[in-house]
Amino acid sequence: MGLFHCPMGAPFYDDEDCIDCGMCSATTKEEMIEASKKIRAYLKANAADTPAIQKMVIAGKGGVGKSTIVTLMANALMDEGYNMLVMDTDESNPGLYRMFGFNKEPKPLMTLLSRFSEGESEPNTEWITREEINIDDIPSEYALARDGLRFIAVGKIEDPFQGCACSMADVTRDLIGKLVLKDKEVVLVDMEAGIESFGRGVERSADTVLIIVEPSFESMALAAKIGYMAEGMGIRRIGAILNKVPSAKVKNRMITELSQKEVKTLGTVYYDPKVSEAGFEGTAPGYSKATEDIKEIIDLLLDEAK
Repeated sequence: MGLFHCPMGAPFYDDEDCIDCGMCSATTKEEMIEASKKIRAYLKANAADTPAIQKMVIAGKGGVGKSTIVTLMANALMDEGYNMLVMDTDESNPGLYRMFGFNKEPKPLMTLLSRFSEGESEPNTEWITREEINIDDIPSEYALARDGLRFIAVGKIEDPFQGCACSMADVTRDLIGKLVLKDKEVVLVDMEAGIESFGRGVERSADTVLIIVEPSFESMALAAKIGYMAEGMGIRRIGAILNKVPSAKVKNRMITELSQKEVKTLGTVYYDPKVSEAGFEGTAPGYSKATEDIKEIIDLLLDEAK
């Protein structure tokens, strides 16, 4: 099979995390499919039935507005008195930190794994190797902070021949799983575009997957696949947020088509010129109609959790 990453996180066969699914030893496509079915059944059967909203993943096709929705949702939750940890895990999108009003990026977590110290002392890796990690455990050089918000970035692909993003996915998956949150603390993860992260099991420890969907065939088709994969991980709370919607007519059509794909719609963010302009400038979106749309979705999620 070549390079293999166990979706259960087992470093070797028969490790304590191994469920003997047969994925690592599969030699044919049919065997891989059967192993995948075993993993899916195991995760669904062992999913935690937790009503709390603490670890939310924002997923979807590239360009649908995931980063914008993350920014609006984080601000709305802070208005409700929540302390936020926003994780930028997209290895290509460079501007999320600017949308939160910061003028620089935090030190990426990938420097903890770098083999090049660039003249600096060896980084302190003790905190990230713990079995449980609190938000306060994250060193300040890796977390920008303001007004109840902490912002961290896993890292970016900066140069040709730098390699794949596999190690970034591993760091993201492990950190989400190890985070132990207090009351009124929420982690909001801006995921990379597409479904590769689901194939690596990055979202396994999330309690909520929100799929951002724009009015396009490709976006709605991918939403169905993301919903299927998230459900197969045992995630209980999965739903779509319609974004950049031009009219109620388009909204209704999208809701109907997503329903046929067994994807629940949580709410709609209509096209907003102010948000579009902020995205073009790479700045924080101010108060707008989209702010009100997101608040309705947040209220729905919080009410459902209660």
